[in-house]
Amino acid sequence: MYAPLGGVLRYVYWIDRLGVEFVDAVRTSLLTVMMTSMTGLGSVTAGIVFVGLFYLAGWREEFAKSVVALSLLGVVVWGLMSLVERPFPPNPICITESDTGVTSSFPSGHAAAVTAYAMIARDSDVLPFAVTAGFAGLISFSRVYLGTHYLSDTLFGIGLGVVAVLFAEWLLDRVGEEALLDLLPFETEL
Repeated sequence: MYAPLGGVLRYVYWIDRLGVEFVDAVRTSLLTVMMTSMTGLGSVTAGIVFVGLFYLAGWREEFAKSVVALSLLGVVVWGLMSLVERPFPPNPICITESDTGVTSSFPSGHAAAVTAYAMIARDSDVLPFAVTAGFAGLISFSRVYLGTHYLSDTLFGIGLGVVAVLFAEWLLDRVGEEALLDLLPFETEL
């Protein structure tokens, strides 16, 4: 039973090693500055800012989906990082550490969050999907480029982002946006 899993893991590690070698080969000073500047758009702080902007702009659907999806992602990513504790790739350019002290490569929370934004934009009347998806792709790549995550960590994070938004859509279809907004610890006028 474990033999097929071992084969899959060997393949994943092989792909990850190729990803690290590729990134080492393409690193330049200019690209490093660009990737370092851009990667923060997937952080928890950026997520709070984006959710706040959705609220201030009166984008009810985008706000509700992002609250559900990003809340779920926060719990799942933190849980997986705490459980798996995968070491970072060799020769990282930047390592980020959260306030909780969790420093683990698996999965990429940045990739999960920016993928969630892109998934929310795909059905939005106000968010440009192509631009949001482009930034999501660049920010996800920045995590591998900067040595903060392996390729498999980032791809798994992307998958988590997709699943979190699909779950948020399912949940909001079941309970309604109003029920979610009523649970928030502040008055909403959306």
